Amino acid sequence: MPKIKQLSRFVVSLSILLLLACAVYAQRSPASLSDDTGSEFGPVMRAYMGYLNNEQEVVDDRASRREITGAYYRRNLNRIRALRQTAIRLVRQSGNDYVPELEAVTLDELGTLFENPPRPAILRPNEIVANKFRYLATVHSGETFYLFARLDPYQQAELIQRQGKSSAILSAGGTEETTRRPRRVVPK
Repeated sequence: MPKIKQLSRFVVSLSILLLLACAVYAQRSPASLSDDTGSEFGPVMRAYMGYLNNEQEVVDDRASRREITGAYYRRNLNRIRALRQTAIRLVRQSGNDYVPELEAVTLDELGTLFENPPRPAILRPNEIVANKFRYLATVHSGETFYLFARLDPYQQAELIQRQGKSSAILSAGGTEETTRRPRRVVPK
């Protein structure tokens, strides 16, 4: 009889511990859950994911105070989801802990990035648009978002310089000699 009592006490204690462990696991915040998936990434990607989590908290807070409409709330949550998906895909594909400055816009928001918005139907992945953005992909996250990576100033300057040289070569009827890159002069 005493062994049955000890066994039942052990089973009750174990079930209480399991119940408490389940309660603790259920109480975890969404930010800590995303940290688990971010453990495979480096510090830059984890920082970007933290930034997106903060953006989502701001949108949630504004919605809870009824500062924004339901449509605005849904669009921003979908935009954050599209940015998160794209950043994860880029980092996993490249194997590099680098996230470019990403922009996710809908069709009606293309005018916020471009003076003359391109037609999305003609955009191709990795195409440079307006010497400022690289078109990455179209993401369907609640609605259709067009994702662009902003080129850094060095890439923009190189594109502008390359376009200037190619137009000068075409107007001068250039030869092979004029298409070579000039030597870099290093001060002594």
